[in-house]
Amino acid sequence: MISIIATGGKQYIVKSGEKFKFEKLKVDGIDVLADTDFTFDKVLLKADEEGNLVEIGKPFIAGEVVKAKVLRQGKNRTLRVEKFKSKVRFHKVHGQRQRFTEVQIV
Repeated sequence: MISIIATGGKQYIVKSGEKFKFEKLKVDGIDVLADTDFTFDKVLLKADEEGNLVEIGKPFIAGEVVKAKVLRQGKNRTLRVEKFKSKVRFHKVHGQRQRFTEVQIV
């Protein structure tokens, strides 16, 4: 089964049985723990493996959910952002580690 879901302000094409990394998932402001089940309720499109039997939502398909199992929470490697202006001695370095949640679609 192939679906397009919306989470974290982005849209993802997901297939059953595959692993994905999304932005950190929260439920009511609380982080989702590892080895728990999670459901994505914002499903935009649903189709079978061959691309037949396509169902498109307006904007979401009512009553359709995609179930997933949370594998782990983590942080990506550090991303360095450097700002530099020549001739004025301005130099600033900023680093960020983006948080993510790794899930497996059931």
